[in-house]
Amino acid sequence: MKMGRVIFMCGPAGSGKSTVARQYERQGMVRLSFDQEAWSRGITEMPLPEEVRGEIEHVLRARLIDLVRHGSDVVLDFSFWSRQMRDAWRALLYPLGVTPETVYLATDRETVLERLRARAAQQGDDFKLSNDLAAEYFDHFETPTAEEGPLTVIFTRTRQRLERSALQL
Repeated sequence: MKMGRVIFMCGPAGSGKSTVARQYERQGMVRLSFDQEAWSRGITEMPLPEEVRGEIEHVLRARLIDLVRHGSDVVLDFSFWSRQMRDAWRALLYPLGVTPETVYLATDRETVLERLRARAAQQGDDFKLSNDLAAEYFDHFETPTAEEGPLTVIFTRTRQRLERSALQL
């Protein structure tokens, strides 16, 4: 039986993970998201209480295993902020014969903080974070390396996009 493909979206809050994950979703992958799961439970503030985070993780792990066993391709729209977290999720998939791919959104600090300040908190991919919490998330993020397994790096910058847009006008 064919096991599904799994992609770890990786990057700090505001890096653009959900935007890219939704592109994979439009291509037929199932998107699983901590933030979306929290939002669907009526939770509209971050960080999640530890008990809730653990409960959501348990649910998402079970969904992932079920989806992969049924041959579905899955994109995990999480931060995967630490090597330890990425390794734990890899260990979950290893017995199923799945080697996940990591897609890392390499976005500079200024752009990330600017995007987070602009959030409107209108849906599950749009949580507002305080400036201090946003900076802490960025500053403690552990960048993935090729030694961890298949890795794609996408560089994003708001300023570059704005400059390109201005040239097209």
